[in-house]
Amino acid sequence: MNVRALPGTAAPGPIETSIDTSLPPEGYVLYCTESGIFIRGGSEAGIFYGRQTLDQLGPDVPCGRISDQPRFGWRGVLLDVARHFMPVADVLRFVDLMAFHKLNVLHLHLTDDQGWRIEVPGWPRLTSVGAWRTESMLGSRQHGIHDGTPHGGFYTTAELREIVAYAAERHVTVVPEVDMPGHMQAAIAAYPELGNGFDGPVRTSWGISPHVLNLSQETLDFCRQVLDHVCDVFPSKLIGIGGDECPTDEWPGGRELQTAFTARMAEHLAGRGRRIYGWDEILAGGAPEGAVIAAWRGEEPAEVAIAAGHQVVCCPDVKLYLDYRQSDDPGEPTPVGTLLTLEDVYSYEPPSSPLVRGAQANLWTEHMESLRRVEYMAFPRLCAFAEVVWGPADRDFAEFSARLTEHLGRLDKLGVNYRPLSGPRPADGRDGAPGHPRTLEDRLAELREMTAELR
Repeated sequence: MNVRALPGTAAPGPIETSIDTSLPPEGYVLYCTESGIFIRGGSEAGIFYGRQTLDQLGPDVPCGRISDQPRFGWRGVLLDVARHFMPVADVLRFVDLMAFHKLNVLHLHLTDDQGWRIEVPGWPRLTSVGAWRTESMLGSRQHGIHDGTPHGGFYTTAELREIVAYAAERHVTVVPEVDMPGHMQAAIAAYPELGNGFDGPVRTSWGISPHVLNLSQETLDFCRQVLDHVCDVFPSKLIGIGGDECPTDEWPGGRELQTAFTARMAEHLAGRGRRIYGWDEILAGGAPEGAVIAAWRGEEPAEVAIAAGHQVVCCPDVKLYLDYRQSDDPGEPTPVGTLLTLEDVYSYEPPSSPLVRGAQANLWTEHMESLRRVEYMAFPRLCAFAEVVWGPADRDFAEFSARLTEHLGRLDKLGVNYRPLSGPRPADGRDGAPGHPRTLEDRLAELREMTAELR
């Protein structure tokens, strides 16, 4: 951001806006003068971001000139609505908070073993059965504690279109994900013929189900129908098909079967003018041409994807998984994963390559049963992430921290349930929902083993 301050306060009144195609599409120039306020944007998106900056400056806008543009085109957040369903109003609220921080991609994780959240014409049991589980786990899966309370919900097609339209008005692209061929127990619970002999309920435990899709022609046709409906609802050029954490024990072959499956889904989506967006596991055996890789298993998969010529969205778990604990304070709610502080997020830097589209912070909601819990885990770390993907590579955490105090006042006015910088409050804890903290060393060793297939 280039800022030039001038004496005085900008005059109140209408804001004059205009398109200036000499600017980058998401760039803007904001002039605040004693005669008025003017925003020039490279597109409507640029004007929108100029307005966000103006909103953050508050009512007494100082005179000056601000020239600004983002460093990355993909400034994303994954929101997992499969593990805990989030009502439409809460999703729209989250979109508003994203837009306020100039984040522009909502990766919506719509299906998993623990719940199916999207209706599909001709497959009613996906929502009448697959969208509901009899109970949920309390705390990390290692403790085996369940709450005995049914949980569920799904989005109608009309509701999904509402989310897409609302986000588009705020220059946020919704990238849908229907995970396949693993993480499919909810669908198989609804239609056992899609599986490999499993005839049971939607999964109530966290973790990875061993029950995956069979790869019969009928099941492949089911997947194509699901993706066709997703394409009808979501205009995003990228469609997420997951591909992560897929056990092969139920198949007569090995990992090459998943590679062939992914290629078929990519071919089908190409016929709809779309490209696949998949987790870095699809690199094993060779990802389809044109696939965009969400590199999550540490930082190595991004380099592997780049070397293979694939575009990459960087979301390494040890840097950008916002379900990971924020401190070692015993009052943190369900502390899992490695320690990921505000400074850890702020210090993350994606690899320098033209194939890196940007980065994405992920909010997996096994331990976030409400929007308030999501906000607590997301903010202010998402504020730090927003600067990583918008601002320059040369950043200073002390300078950011000084500005953050004022920004938290803005979040207070918006009613955001952010984590205080001083640490968790008594009400932030989750009694009876114990966590499972990990050391960074242990996690890195695990990641090296997990990604050995990519070397």
